[in-house]
Amino acid sequence: MRRLLSALAVTGCLLTTFPAVSLAQQGFTLFSGVKGENQLPFRLDFGGQTNATDRYILRLPATKMKLAVAQFAITYPDYYKGSFDPKAVEVRVKEKGVPLSEVKWNKEGRIIEIFPEEPVPAGSKVELVLSNVQNPAFGGMFHFNCQVLSPGDVPMLRYLGTWLISIN
Repeated sequence: MRRLLSALAVTGCLLTTFPAVSLAQQGFTLFSGVKGENQLPFRLDFGGQTNATDRYILRLPATKMKLAVAQFAITYPDYYKGSFDPKAVEVRVKEKGVPLSEVKWNKEGRIIEIFPEEPVPAGSKVELVLSNVQNPAFGGMFHFNCQVLSPGDVPMLRYLGTWLISIN
């Protein structure tokens, strides 16, 4: 009887950890150093495996888009050793592609700058899609920060939040 109860307890513990793992990619993370209200949702289309090609879909909820946006800037830490393809970057607003005037990837400055042709309206649900990303050879948790510049604004980027991207 004791063995049966022990086996049931261990099985129950194992089963309850699986939902937590799947929620992690949706943006639910404990002890990240980033406040919950600053964590942004994302999806890695190909699982976030080390040394593999992936597609990052970085989401900005409509509630975060308080002002129109003329520029998106994504910064990442110096220990992230992956690479990006500026020609394979898209911006989707309400699930429709937005024409871009320019995408710049500054490797040394660790920043990706995305310039839509027209400002993205305030209150829009936005997805920044980075295709052909080469994940780093070594895994870890990486803080990708989103900053934006509004049209007519003081030319200073404003912080919107952080995507906590885990590469296995």
